[in-house]
Amino acid sequence: MKNSIAERIADFLIVHPPFSDLSHDELTEIASEIRVLNLEKNKTLFQINDLLHDSFYVVASGVINLSVISDAEETLLNKCVPGDILGLRPFFAKNNYMMTAKAREESIIYAIPIAVFRPFVANNANVLDFLLQSFASTSTNPAERSKGKLLNDAVRQIDNQSEIQYFQSLDYNKNPLTSSPQAIVQNVAQIMTDNLSGCVVIQENNLPVGIVTDTDLRSKIATGRFYITTLVSNIMSSPVITVPENISLAEAQLFMLRHNVTHLCVTVDGSDKTEIRGVISQQDIISAQANNPGILIKEIKRAQNPDELKRLQEKLAEFIRTSIDKKIPLSHINTIAGEVNMAMIKRSIDLAILEFGSPPARFAWLSIGSQGRKEQLLLTDQDSILVFEDVAPDKYRDVKEYFLKLAKKVISTLETVGYPYCPYGHMASNQIWCKSLTDWKNQYSNWMNTPGEKTDEICSIFFDYELAFGEIQLEEALTEHVFRNAEKNKKFFAFLGTDSLKKPAPLSFFKQFNLEEEGENKDKFDIKTRAIMPLVDAARVLIISHNIKGINNTFLRFKQLAITEPKYSEVYLNAAEAFITLSKFRTQEGLKNGTTGQYVNLEELSKSDKEKLKNALLPMKDLEEIIKNKFQLTYFT
Repeated sequence: MKNSIAERIADFLIVHPPFSDLSHDELTEIASEIRVLNLEKNKTLFQINDLLHDSFYVVASGVINLSVISDAEETLLNKCVPGDILGLRPFFAKNNYMMTAKAREESIIYAIPIAVFRPFVANNANVLDFLLQSFASTSTNPAERSKGKLLNDAVRQIDNQSEIQYFQSLDYNKNPLTSSPQAIVQNVAQIMTDNLSGCVVIQENNLPVGIVTDTDLRSKIATGRFYITTLVSNIMSSPVITVPENISLAEAQLFMLRHNVTHLCVTVDGSDKTEIRGVISQQDIISAQANNPGILIKEIKRAQNPDELKRLQEKLAEFIRTSIDKKIPLSHINTIAGEVNMAMIKRSIDLAILEFGSPPARFAWLSIGSQGRKEQLLLTDQDSILVFEDVAPDKYRDVKEYFLKLAKKVISTLETVGYPYCPYGHMASNQIWCKSLTDWKNQYSNWMNTPGEKTDEICSIFFDYELAFGEIQLEEALTEHVFRNAEKNKKFFAFLGTDSLKKPAPLSFFKQFNLEEEGENKDKFDIKTRAIMPLVDAARVLIISHNIKGINNTFLRFKQLAITEPKYSEVYLNAAEAFITLSKFRTQEGLKNGTTGQYVNLEELSKSDKEKLKNALLPMKDLEEIIKNKFQLTYFT
């Protein structure tokens, strides 16, 4: 006899992701174990710091509010409506709930036992991917792609960034305790106690054959199932689940979920046929989650002084270093680092406002140059401008004086954190880079209508800006002015185009690297000036010429250009990849030597790396031809 209630629940679930990837028979089997909960208005399903439940939940009817406590205030994060999933934390972590789920109105909730659902997750790649991406991302992207919505109950702090945890590196015990299968359980337990370890890997011929954990000792020895004098081979879990050395946080979560284990054995190649390199525990997963970029931003927002910010910046540097070592895509690292850098600037401004009092007018702090493009992986100099709203002439001086004082404090804080002063003075603390919206519009008009009368630099990096703090309306007003001025401005584009081609050539006529001929960097390759900046300049002038707003990052600019100009798509895509390759070389050089990475010692590169570097320079010639033709550069030269 069919279970009519289970059938109805299955009919409901099958139209909502990720259940839509399961068969109706599978869903009926699951539904037969589901508990139906009736929540009255304002009744709590779970709250912050509650112990994890053995189920996760689907809203069948009504509305459930998800909220967190921030700065002693309850903040509503999202509303769960019919079809939404919540309470996924038990799948991926053992620490308590980090959100509160409360019924906004009378609601019906389906409680799905995790033990029942887990086998279907492990055997269905789509379902597994859906849940994993949800937990490893900061948005509801997986569900959005499926025309649904899945809500994660983990607190996230970085916007517009997905799959952070998929790439996040993972620290684990690289010197695990080991034992032979012939060892006595009592001796193994004593070793675990003496070393404060939760597990021992059982090995033969340096290869893993099993694992014994605290759980095994409790469930098999303490219960009396086996004597304490039995061989450890009788109680070990076997085969042991093995993973490779470079596994990420989310991948480790995936393995633990798939195999329903709390420990993973790390081997040379991820199989049980190679030597043991370490052990990953569930506690390692929890610790890694506490150190992810989202939490880092949360800590930045709470920092009370420059020294605290400096400590957190050092965490970012370590994240960048380990991410590069793990061969994580540089575009992804740029996104994360950019968000963290922006958080540093925001908090520095917050602290300055707390010291000097509320601003006398609305303002916008714009990061320019590499910060504005979110390409600052190394602690290169800070570049910024400050735009304040137009005020009455009799108030202008006092308003500007306040913002100059504020900017000097912010710049000083950032210098303490580790961002050096700009040697050219391109900072909001400079009175010529701190002024009203109208004055800034006039400034940009002068640059664009009479290019070349100031320094070349001013007419380039000042077109790469990103709102770091303040009123977006001011940034938007400035952007509209810039693009309106750019329309049919042949002189402006000719100047920018010419400027993009003026950098010294990276290769000689004979395709050899052009190295520095004198100074402290003699015989080194200037990767910034000769390779990276020409790509930055080219992307900038081309993207502005197409009237494309809101894309400042060089990699993304080339990606967009490939779509906008399909006939040159191959050139632009090659340029995008070249930019990433060159940036990686620079970052590695900088991290290795504690410098800006501008000058690369080619003697320290392998033959293959030299070839890779040289190949990254090839798209430049094609870009030059596109720019020459597009902007008819003979007009200016």
